[in-house]
Amino acid sequence: MFLSVFDLFKIGIGPSSSHTVGPMVAAARFIEMLTGRGVFDAVQSVRCSLHGSLAWTGKGHASDRAVILGLAGARPDSIDPDDAFKLVHQIDAELEIPLGGTRRIPFHRDDHLIFDFGPPLPGHANGMIFAAFGGNGDMLAEQTYYSIGGGFVATAEELDNKTGAGSLPQSEVPYPFNSAKEMLAMGAASGLTIADMKLANECAVRERGEVIEGLDRLWKVMRTCITRGLGQDGRLPGGLDVKRRAKAILQELEKNRQSNRRFDHDIMDWISLYAIAVNEENAAGGTVVTAPTNGAAGIIPATLRYYEAFIPDANQDGIRTFLLAASAIGGIIKHNASISGAEVGCQGEVGSASAMAAAGLAAALGATNMQVENAAEIALEHHLGMTCDPIGGLVQIPCIERNAMGAVKAVNACSLAMKGDGTHFVPLDAAIKTMKKTGDDMRSEYKETSQGGLAVNVVEC
Repeated sequence: MFLSVFDLFKIGIGPSSSHTVGPMVAAARFIEMLTGRGVFDAVQSVRCSLHGSLAWTGKGHASDRAVILGLAGARPDSIDPDDAFKLVHQIDAELEIPLGGTRRIPFHRDDHLIFDFGPPLPGHANGMIFAAFGGNGDMLAEQTYYSIGGGFVATAEELDNKTGAGSLPQSEVPYPFNSAKEMLAMGAASGLTIADMKLANECAVRERGEVIEGLDRLWKVMRTCITRGLGQDGRLPGGLDVKRRAKAILQELEKNRQSNRRFDHDIMDWISLYAIAVNEENAAGGTVVTAPTNGAAGIIPATLRYYEAFIPDANQDGIRTFLLAASAIGGIIKHNASISGAEVGCQGEVGSASAMAAAGLAAALGATNMQVENAAEIALEHHLGMTCDPIGGLVQIPCIERNAMGAVKAVNACSLAMKGDGTHFVPLDAAIKTMKKTGDDMRSEYKETSQGGLAVNVVEC
C-alpha cells in the first residue's frame, strides 16, 4: 500500500501519536461506525478498554483523555490543546459526555474507561475495544482497534489485509516502490530524484497545488511549535517535575553569540535546542506534527530548522524536497518494519525519524539518490537496538534528549553520506530488516511498557 506524506506527517496534539492521537482517532472512528450502522441515536452508554502498552503507559501518555476527547467529537488535527483540557475537565465534573459532540449521555471514567493489565490483544501491543449499549443494557456495537504507531489506526481486519486509515492502492501511483532497492531502481530508470518520484505519487491522488499547500502547512506547524517551545518555561506535567530547558538554552546561545564567544560545535547546540523545544511542547500536550511519531516529533523539525537557518541558499523548495524525500524513506520503513515504540522499541521511533531527517536533508542539499539512501541507512544503523523505556510512562525522560541526539545524528549521517559517492556496504533495506528482527526479539519490558530499562532502574536508584 502507498502511504502519503500526509499520512506519515499528521498534525495532532501531544504527548504520543500511538497513545494519544491513535486512541482519539479510534474513538472518532467508532462514533462514525455507530452513525453508519444507524444506532447512534439509540446509544445510552459507551465503554472502552485499553490493553497492552496502552494500559501500562496510557495514563502517562494521556490515552484516557484522548479516548474521552474522541468520543466527544474532537479531532487531533483541529482541537486547541487548551480547549481539550477544559472539555475533559467538564466531562469529568458533569459525569456526562457529548457523544460525537452532540448527544449527552452518562459517562464516568472509572466505569466506562478500563485499563486492562492482562495479556495484550493478539493484533498489536496497542489495542482498544470500544462497545456501545442501549437503554436496556443490550450491546449495539463493538469494535477492536489497534494504534499501530504514528497515529495510524487499524481494525483487526485491516491489519490482516495490510490496509488501514490513510493507505492508498499502490496501483494508483506511478512509482510504487516498497523498498529502497526498488526506489533506487525506479529513480535510475526515470532519471528522477527520490523527492520528484514522491511528488509524482502524491500528485496522482491530489492536485499539485494541494500537495504544495499541504507541505507548506506542515512546515508552518513545525516551525510554530519550535517558536512556542523556545518561549516557554516552567515545569512539564505528569509528576516527574521536569523543568523546561529550551528557553534557558536559547538565552545562553544568544548571549554567547552577542559576545562573539562562539565555538564551531555550537551548531550542535542549536540543532539540539530546536528538538528539545518541540518535544517539550509535545510533553506538555501542545500541537505538534507526528514525524513520524510524537515521541520522535522533534528530529525532523530540528533538522529542517537547521537547514533553514544555517544552510546558505536554503529556500522553500528545499523544505518541500526535504519533506518529500523524508516521507519516502518513512513509508519504506513503515511498510517493511515499524515506527511504533510499542512494537519495536525506540529504534522504530527516534531511529526512523533520524533516518528520515538525514535523507530529507541530503535531498534538500542536492545529493544523489544513492547518497540520500546512504544517509538514511547510516542514521538508522546507529539507532539499532534502542529500547523504549519512558520513565513514569511519560514522553519526557529519556525521550526529549533522545530527539536532540537523533537530530544531531541525522545531520552527521547526511554529512558522511555526501562525503562519498553513495556506495556503501550495508543497504538501507538490510538495516530496516535488522530493526524489525531486533524489535521482534526485544522483550516487552523494553517496548513502551515502562517495565524495564531506565523506567525502572532510575526509580530504583
